[in-house]
Amino acid sequence: MPLSIEPFLTAPRTPLLKKLVASALDRMLGIKKMSDLYDEYQLEDTEGETFLKEVLAKLHVNLTGIDSLASTIPKTGPVIIAANHPFGGLEGVIMLHVITKVRPDIKVLANTGLSLFPQMAMWSIFTNPLKANNPKNAPSLRACKKHLLNDGALLLFPAGRVGYFRKDRGRIADHEWNRIISRFVSLPNVKYCPVYIHGQNSPLFYRLGKVWYRFRLLMLARELTNKHNASVSLHCSHANDISKTVSQMNDDEGSEFCRALSYIHHPEYIEEWPTTAQQHLKPIASALPKARILLEANALPKAQCLFSQGKMTAYFASADQIPDILYEITRRREIVFRMHNEGSGEPVDTDKFDTTYTHLFVIDGENGEVAGAYRMGQTDKLLATSGSAGLYLSQMFAFEEAFVNHRQPCLEMGRSFLMPAYQKSRLGLFMLWRAIGEFVVRHPQYKVLYGTVSLSKLYDKRSIKLIETLAVTKTNRVAPHASFDYTLSPEVQLFLARASQATDVIAYLDTWLSFTETDQKKLPVLLRQYASLGATFHCLGVDKNFADTPGLLLSVDLSQAPEKRLKQFLGPNWQKIAR
Repeated sequence: MPLSIEPFLTAPRTPLLKKLVASALDRMLGIKKMSDLYDEYQLEDTEGETFLKEVLAKLHVNLTGIDSLASTIPKTGPVIIAANHPFGGLEGVIMLHVITKVRPDIKVLANTGLSLFPQMAMWSIFTNPLKANNPKNAPSLRACKKHLLNDGALLLFPAGRVGYFRKDRGRIADHEWNRIISRFVSLPNVKYCPVYIHGQNSPLFYRLGKVWYRFRLLMLARELTNKHNASVSLHCSHANDISKTVSQMNDDEGSEFCRALSYIHHPEYIEEWPTTAQQHLKPIASALPKARILLEANALPKAQCLFSQGKMTAYFASADQIPDILYEITRRREIVFRMHNEGSGEPVDTDKFDTTYTHLFVIDGENGEVAGAYRMGQTDKLLATSGSAGLYLSQMFAFEEAFVNHRQPCLEMGRSFLMPAYQKSRLGLFMLWRAIGEFVVRHPQYKVLYGTVSLSKLYDKRSIKLIETLAVTKTNRVAPHASFDYTLSPEVQLFLARASQATDVIAYLDTWLSFTETDQKKLPVLLRQYASLGATFHCLGVDKNFADTPGLLLSVDLSQAPEKRLKQFLGPNWQKIAR
């Protein structure tokens, strides 16, 4: 039976006249050509996955990203797979072709126009997306919800119409997504898998769409038949439960968040870091005998022993007091930094500031290991002797006189590390933070800490830009000498600019990173620790003296920190600092 628009016509009522009108429209809209191809390719007798496979094979579509999408979709449980809508028909065939291999239970909320193809009926829940508030759509939406509650997989193209040239944005993009997706992803145990489909219709399609928006609908059949040898790529990462994040938004913002999670996978805005030339890394310096480390630590004045717990003891000292320990600190810094694609590439990580800064470090008394360390700059002393040049971070940022390090004594924190063996338990990190707190209690003039959290190149560039965009409170008191040069997809930028301020920025960023990070790592532990103390994040800069590593500048006024965290951080004398 030939494909025709005739069954969808409600006028004229005279059968012969209706047939003549349908025939004319079939030719004008390209449905006749599509029907001829349908017959030529013998698609009428195909069904199920065979139909999908044959359509793509006959059109010779060059499709990439199939394996990535197939491996991303959960094999069981309720999941929503949502994508942008670049073509108006072909993407449905492509997505079903991939998804049915993983989830035979897949259903797609489809335009009633696709009932033109009887083979699509087995997967389709038909609706009229051009009339979003049409009460006749209610049964189809209820069917979708029921399918999800029965642990089914649901495919959505929430824009409800093909992507078009957005005059207000100066680019081709999806329409706003229907807010129903916000409600669906909030259902119990539903995972969300956003997909970006990379491809476009013909230039004529977009030109005519500028003349009259209805031309886009009228051109869809022609666009399907002109996709011979088209290249289409699928881009995705993970399927995650985002219900907690979306529950903090209204339906409109929630749907646009889902849309932005699709556009965050736009391949033109995904950049790899330059590969570190391994041949430039010199061998790590040899370790010193552990006995020398213990001997030097035990020789420090008792007043410089900050805190002990079990076998671990924290100290602070100047460079001239601990030549052997400082050597071991710089050696171990280089080891840890290289693990994060950072480091100097030299046998040890050191610079001129090691001689003028105070070193806080933790020693394992059982084996003489330096478990971890911090470098602290007492700004009142450094500024008095060397001016701004005495501050390491002045190489990275231009500080105005109004910035906190020029207004009161502060501790500039940096060059922190914790050896991997001590990262496996909470004790190592606790010792470092508790030692900083004890130092502040003994030197209460340093109520304010500031420094950078290094954002390792193990993070995706998108993640770092999201952190900068969402965490930073803009200020004119400090600016980076070298900015982080990367741009997110314009559609993601627009969403972030319009979105309301998240009540929990850390949790919100973790949701974003669960899609941008291949291994789904969350925000750096150090960033989370500072945030829990009420840190203000000022700006993001690139450290040209530290392998071009991005660093997030922050400050913490401990007198304003939450009482619970102060008790953990400062110990029993926390009230000496709290206001």
